[in-house]
Amino acid sequence: MDAVRKIGNHVILSLELWFNKGFPHRLNPFYHLGSLTFFFFWIVLVSGIYVFIFFETNVAGSYPSVEYMTHDQWWMAGIMRSLHRYASDAAVISIFIHMFRELFRDRYRGVRWFSWFTGVPTLWLVVILGITGYWLVWDQLAQYVALATAEMVDWIPGIPSAMVFNFLDNQITDRFFTLMAFLHLLGLPVALVFLLWTHVSRISQVDFNPPRPLAIGAFLTLLALSLLKPAVSHAPVQAGHSPVVLNLDWFYLNIYPLMDKMGPGFAWSLSIGFTTLLMLLPWLPPKKEQPCAEVELTQCSGCGQCARDCPYGAISMRKRTDGKKAEFEPTVNPTLCTACGICSGSCVSSSPFRMANATLKSGIEMPWFTMDALRQEVQSKLKALTGQGRVMVFGCEHGVDVTTLGRPEVAVVALPCSGMLPPSMLDYVLKNGADGVLVTGCRDGDCYHRCGNTWTEQRLAGEREPKILKRVDRARVVEFRISDSSGERAALNQRLDAFRRSLQPSA
Repeated sequence: MDAVRKIGNHVILSLELWFNKGFPHRLNPFYHLGSLTFFFFWIVLVSGIYVFIFFETNVAGSYPSVEYMTHDQWWMAGIMRSLHRYASDAAVISIFIHMFRELFRDRYRGVRWFSWFTGVPTLWLVVILGITGYWLVWDQLAQYVALATAEMVDWIPGIPSAMVFNFLDNQITDRFFTLMAFLHLLGLPVALVFLLWTHVSRISQVDFNPPRPLAIGAFLTLLALSLLKPAVSHAPVQAGHSPVVLNLDWFYLNIYPLMDKMGPGFAWSLSIGFTTLLMLLPWLPPKKEQPCAEVELTQCSGCGQCARDCPYGAISMRKRTDGKKAEFEPTVNPTLCTACGICSGSCVSSSPFRMANATLKSGIEMPWFTMDALRQEVQSKLKALTGQGRVMVFGCEHGVDVTTLGRPEVAVVALPCSGMLPPSMLDYVLKNGADGVLVTGCRDGDCYHRCGNTWTEQRLAGEREPKILKRVDRARVVEFRISDSSGERAALNQRLDAFRRSLQPSA
């Protein structure tokens, strides 16, 4: 599995690097797949409501009503029908890319198993929604879908075998058709909303909306596709005749040709087997997590910044239990904590200037990498710096390997997330031997721990607590975020060399 992830990760990073050449980094679609999917669902919802106004939910009227929208009112209802179709396809594409990206970037195991596990059934619901949507058009493709679905359901033990013959004999009633409309328009969408809410319920700071320029661009692309290649129906249903030529939507109907060739038993076995494999992936093998964050109440002011910054909702505030004047204290849920260290960087008591001659204690710590251990590592590497243009580099373990940057004039410290870096550490480094500080990590919008690079950027800009001190010379502090790809490691080295040259005194 590690080999598969490594190969897949290389492919994903290569694609993202190519997209970064055409998009500003913050607008790369690969970094907003989840929010793009939600956006496509909104388009599907709005266009579906409009289409429903003209749609007749009965066997005799469904096809003529769709044809009326497609041809007689092509300038509005026809476009809405096409938007409904293409946004649905786009949602499937973004879901699958999102799924495989999380898999290859190793963001599905450990504490994150819940989001992955609850995301898999969402695929089933989305596909079933698409199938019922094609059914409602009641053209020859819908007839094919109805017959094939009935055959698959008929294969399940305990289901009456007469179901297939009902379809062959054109026995579908208006009541049954209304039931299908109810499932497509209300029942399945409500279930999908519940599953999506469950999918994101264990994470905080969820971004449901993509950046506005990306959303506008996606919408205009779908609109252009709807105008250039409008969605059209097949010929109407012919009772007693099976359709010969079909234009399948392979995003939703891919299982049916396979069933035609291999039979319903094989189709069911493949679908259930693939679904089971996906749901078990977080434990094949399981991820070994570092010990979760621990609260040190003697150093905690109860400000709640760690709870506001936690990307996974692992920290909550409760009534104080130690009798101090502060009203609240943080508590950590170990089943949600990823040990990213962002909370330690949020804590005002993480300042390395505190307890100069004693063990530094923070209000919330990573027991396997305390703030005191970080300060000691920084002190040790600062003492080893020589030459001109001395730079301390702080990097993220999930970004580029910063250890390759080490040299006599450059000291490097790898953190579990750049968000673990308290802004006061930059002041400390500059006051104790370094000429400059370079902070690197995951790409903007692509933080392995979701919010680490965003919070760091805001702290250094003075927009988020704890803020960088005003006395720090910002010209001596730079951020340069890249992905862990060979094509961008050279760029980091070039940026580091240029930064060092800018720090050296002029001849």
